[in-house]
Amino acid sequence: MGIFRKREPRRAAVHNKPLQCVVCGGGEFWDREVKLNSTAMEFFDLGWANQSAIGVICARCGFVHQFLGDAIGFYAND
Repeated sequence: MGIFRKREPRRAAVHNKPLQCVVCGGGEFWDREVKLNSTAMEFFDLGWANQSAIGVICARCGFVHQFLGDAIGFYAND
């Protein structure tokens, strides 16, 4: 997938509980910053100031899970 860095997907956990994709049940993910755009901010050309989330993308099906704060953690595959 061209939009992801050239690194292996990793496992993730939410509050130390292993994360599984809600669509396909996959357990390996890529991560990236995701902007949470609002219509009003885009209308005034201030989309850059919107809040960000962590996008956790399933390596199997591509579904994007979004998390705010520091509840999500990543660890290397064994």
